[in-house]
Amino acid sequence: MRAGVVVTAHPGVEDLAVQAEELGLHSFWLNDTPMVHGDPFLALGLCAKATSRIRLGIGVTSPGLRSAPAAASAFASLNALAPGRIICGIGTGNTARRTLGMRPTTAATMENFTAALQDLCAGRTIEYREGDRVRDVRFLHTGAHVNTPDPIEFVVAALGPKAAAVAGRRGTGLISFGLLDPTAWHALHEARRHAAHDTPRDPDSRTDSYVVTALHVLDEAEDPHGEAARDATGHLVLSLLAFAADTAADAHAFDEQLGPEEREAVRRLLDRRGTTATAPDRHTKLYPNYLGRIAPEDRDLILPSLMNTLALVGTRDDLHARIATLEQAGIDELLIQPVIDPPTEMAQLAKLLT
Repeated sequence: MRAGVVVTAHPGVEDLAVQAEELGLHSFWLNDTPMVHGDPFLALGLCAKATSRIRLGIGVTSPGLRSAPAAASAFASLNALAPGRIICGIGTGNTARRTLGMRPTTAATMENFTAALQDLCAGRTIEYREGDRVRDVRFLHTGAHVNTPDPIEFVVAALGPKAAAVAGRRGTGLISFGLLDPTAWHALHEARRHAAHDTPRDPDSRTDSYVVTALHVLDEAEDPHGEAARDATGHLVLSLLAFAADTAADAHAFDEQLGPEEREAVRRLLDRRGTTATAPDRHTKLYPNYLGRIAPEDRDLILPSLMNTLALVGTRDDLHARIATLEQAGIDELLIQPVIDPPTEMAQLAKLLT
């Protein structure tokens, strides 16, 4: 299985991209959460200039954040800096929209956005709509400005069959956050295959599958749920708890899928952040430091059950066995999101998968 890394955009991130390339990692991704992290397109441009081999991805952007022409210009511009190395991840904006206090877009909107980006980034013309006004648009300047001949890889973020079907119809790959259940991946791949059955496919398109997680390789006799393991995986667990807290008042609340201990952790998180599941400004209390290193006082919220579900924690033998099951489920690349010591964690990943 290939290996890659996902980090947040910040000054100096290009140095991490260089280290990832030197370690032999296959890809380097940046999150697109405008009100939480730095701008990923600006940062990925620096990474493109500093590297020569590693693939560079945005994981993921959304039609709720950017118009198709603006996003296409950004990706095609990156493709001019790093020809054929760019990966465009697209989702409904589940997190990026919620950090604005807004709802994600629909799968249908995401599909239209994906189709528009695919066409524009390949130099084709699309119908662009704003309200009742529709116009044909395409890049009016190419050459040194943007790169449309070299292909861009597209992946769709999916946790369920609707998004996976979009990937099938659009001939794209899949990316999923914290989804380490092989059975769930079999279902995603089946939904993609079923949707792609009657859809003509671009022979140059890639349909790889990526999973984003956290990694902690245990030392001899180390507690798998001790402080070091909680710190290394806590950002993933808190992201799930924040989502559950944010949606707890919805008609089909996500926290209803959780067990009693996990629902109690959601309640404690809301209390600790001084907000409620119905407060209009709850996004300003739940999402600061999203995907950042957790505070020591929040370690009690990092439940073993959620660590085991969302992250890879174990001895080298344990991890090899678990990764093998993911590979058998069709995962092409394991992406880790390091927060404690990214260079060391990337080196651990490279060593684990060589």
